[in-house]
Amino acid sequence: MITIKIDAEDTEGTVKQIRDKIGGQIVERWGEYTLNIENENASGNIRFITFDWGVSLLEYDITFYKEVTLIMNTSKFNPIHFSYCLEGYCAHKFGFQRDEEIKILEQYQSVIITSRDGDYNYGYFPKDLKLAINVIQIARKPFLRKRLNQGEELNQKLYSVFLDTDHEKVFSYFGTYNLKLADKISALRTVKGKGMIRIMQIQGLVYQILSMHMLQHNREVNNKPLPTTLLKRELAVIRNCAKNIEKNISKPYTLETISMDTGLTQAKLQEGFKLLYSQTVTEFIRNARLEVSRDLINNTDLSISEIVYTIGFTSRSYFSKIFKEKYALSPSEVKNNKKQMSAVA
Repeated sequence: MITIKIDAEDTEGTVKQIRDKIGGQIVERWGEYTLNIENENASGNIRFITFDWGVSLLEYDITFYKEVTLIMNTSKFNPIHFSYCLEGYCAHKFGFQRDEEIKILEQYQSVIITSRDGDYNYGYFPKDLKLAINVIQIARKPFLRKRLNQGEELNQKLYSVFLDTDHEKVFSYFGTYNLKLADKISALRTVKGKGMIRIMQIQGLVYQILSMHMLQHNREVNNKPLPTTLLKRELAVIRNCAKNIEKNISKPYTLETISMDTGLTQAKLQEGFKLLYSQTVTEFIRNARLEVSRDLINNTDLSISEIVYTIGFTSRSYFSKIFKEKYALSPSEVKNNKKQMSAVA
C-alpha cells in the first residue's frame, strides 16, 4: 500500500505531492498540467486545470499497481468536491471520527463532499483497476465573489455549503447514478481544440458538468429522483448500445434485433432511451443517421443516393422528407449551397 499525506494549499500542490510519492513528470501547456506516470507504482496520468473563478478540474486516468490512500489535511485547502467515476470506483471517509464509515464512490454516481476546517479527508484507490475519475473542486470564497450570483436558486442544503466560507460543517451527498454525466465527462476528455481555444472548451464543459451535479442534488432533495426502474448495469448497456449505433449507422436496426443483441426487453430499451436521450429507439436511430448524412453532404463528394445507402436508408424520398423537416432545407439544397460557397471561395 502507498500512503500519501497531502497538506497542499491548492490543486497544483496536491498533484505535486502525489508525484513526489509515486513518481512521474508534470508537463504544462496553456495552463493545463499533466502528471504522466509509467513505473512500478502506476500507469497513466493525472491532469488538472485551475480557473480564475475559484474552480479547478482534476482528472485521473490511471491504473495504480498498489492500493493508494490519500490523507488530505483540510487546514489549508478545503474545497467542495464534485466527483464522478467514469470508470472503476474509489472510496472516501472523513477523519473526524475513527469509526467513520468508508463510503464507496461507485461508477456513474454523482458525489458531493466537503470536510470542515482542520480535519482530514481520506481517499482510497484500488490496485490493478483502470480508473477514470472526474473531480471539480470549488474554493468557496473566490467562487462566491465571481460566480454564485444566483445561489438562492440552489436548494437550501447545498446553498448553505457554498456559504460556509469558514468551513465549519461537514457535507456529503452520494447520489444515484447519472449516465448523462458520463456522456458529458466523456466529451470533456475528448476535446480536440488547441491552446486557449481548448481551455475555453474545457471550461464550458466544466460549467455544464457542475450544473448537472447541482441539478441532480436539487431533484433528489425534492424527492424527484430520475424516473426509472432500470438498473445501473442496464443503463450502461443502453449507453453502449447508443454508441454502437452511432459507430455503425448503416446497419438495418430494428427494436427486435437490438433487444436480442443487448439482452434487454423492448420495453426496457424504450424506457432507457427516453431517459438518457429523450427519444425513442427509432427516433434516436433516425436522428443519428440524419446527423451523419449532413456531415457527409458537407464534407464529402458523395451523391445524395450514395449517402442514403451509406447511412442505412432505403428510400431517397423518405430521407429527403425527414431531412427537410429537421434542417428546413432539402439534402439537394444543402449540397447546392455547399457548391456555391466553394465557387465563391
